[in-house]
Amino acid sequence: MNQAPTNQRPRTTPGIVVAALRGGSGKTIFSVGIIAAFRGLGRSIAPFKKGPDYIDAGWLALAAGQPCYNLDTFLIDRDTILESYRSHTKNIDLAVIEGNRGLYDCIDPTGETSTAEIAKLLGLPVILCLDATKTTRTMAAVVSGIIAFDPQVRIGGVVLNRVAGKRHLSILTRSIEAYTGIPVLGAVPKLKEQAFPERHMGLVPTPEHSWANSAIAAIRLVAEKYLDLDRIQRLAATAAPAEDRMVLKPYDYGIISNSDQPTIGIFRDAAFQFYYPENLEALEAAGARLVFISPMTDEQLPPVDAIYIGGGFPETHARELQANKAFKNELKALSEKGLPIYAECGGLMYLGERLHLDDGEFEMAGVLPVVFGFSKRPQGHGYTIVMVEKANPYFPVGSTLLGHEFHYSSVKAWKGRDENLAFSMQRGKGFLDGRDGVCLNNVLATYTHIHALGTRSWAPALVKRALIYRNNR
Repeated sequence: MNQAPTNQRPRTTPGIVVAALRGGSGKTIFSVGIIAAFRGLGRSIAPFKKGPDYIDAGWLALAAGQPCYNLDTFLIDRDTILESYRSHTKNIDLAVIEGNRGLYDCIDPTGETSTAEIAKLLGLPVILCLDATKTTRTMAAVVSGIIAFDPQVRIGGVVLNRVAGKRHLSILTRSIEAYTGIPVLGAVPKLKEQAFPERHMGLVPTPEHSWANSAIAAIRLVAEKYLDLDRIQRLAATAAPAEDRMVLKPYDYGIISNSDQPTIGIFRDAAFQFYYPENLEALEAAGARLVFISPMTDEQLPPVDAIYIGGGFPETHARELQANKAFKNELKALSEKGLPIYAECGGLMYLGERLHLDDGEFEMAGVLPVVFGFSKRPQGHGYTIVMVEKANPYFPVGSTLLGHEFHYSSVKAWKGRDENLAFSMQRGKGFLDGRDGVCLNNVLATYTHIHALGTRSWAPALVKRALIYRNNR
């Protein structure tokens, strides 16, 4: 019996990258619509998000019915990106990657962390979302420029958004296809009703709305009506094999036996929902058992050996968080006894003393001696580079952390000491005066969000602290 050659390449998963000229062009709407439409046809979809984003990823995950993983070459090295993509597209019918900002946008002129580089790395064709508002033939020149800027990026098609009518669509389509040779794969008119309300700089988080599934269904109907799904499917099938690189072995987090498993509590409800799935999976891979907790509705903490509090919008749920006094008091008492707590952004705010909002002051957990105020404009937004300068429970002194921040809050009153701030900011705003990483007892709280695949030491460090706490209790 003949055997397949041992050097045969693995199956290439069909896939597309959904990109645009800028933010706000409709990438998320198109990505969600494509995912939901193909899922409705019985296809299995692997959703991905390029860029430091939780909200868009939540909608992509809801549309696909499975987690949305992050592909960000600033936070994560390219080999790990490749391995993550390959592992999450096995036995999948279609991969959909939503880009961020404009196709070639990134933090420096080299373009190394752009959506275009992800498309090249993964060998995927790009569908370009174009906002057609008040433009016709000029859009053909724009697409020509996109193609010429980097010929290695394969623009496979365009989809048009906010088209004014049949006449507008006709001249746009004829111009783009005649001058660029790139097919128009669909066009969505100006819609009177917006299925996805916007807040802050993204879309509203899915956990905040009971009608989220209805919104997905609505945008699926838009995609089915206005997009050429057959041609999109054929385009996705032209995906080339991802760039040849060494396949990584699964990262060894130092997995411990089941009998030694510590329990880590994860705050997750409408106030706290910003978690990369990779972060939670890394904690489990390092040996932890996860339990999910709501500081809004749970009357007390379950037995835990450590806590991880992600980001979110505690300010929009401040009354409920304030009202749960027994929970806050228990958390503060346990923190004073050395319970390990790691908190990011919204979690940092919850651990403070108070939030000053337009409609009043609201008491938070009081674990950290800080009061927060809020502004109408972002106080910190973008990628961060953090230097670890002082001793803390989770990161070695001298190490560098790559992350991101996005917050409207800022410090109104800080009652701690300089020695309580473990990080210095090489890039980004941080907590106060170019510093971040509020450290007290076994608590470390920071505005910077990290990604576990880019900061490999974080998960095992938190699990180790949980074990120490449990054994010393």
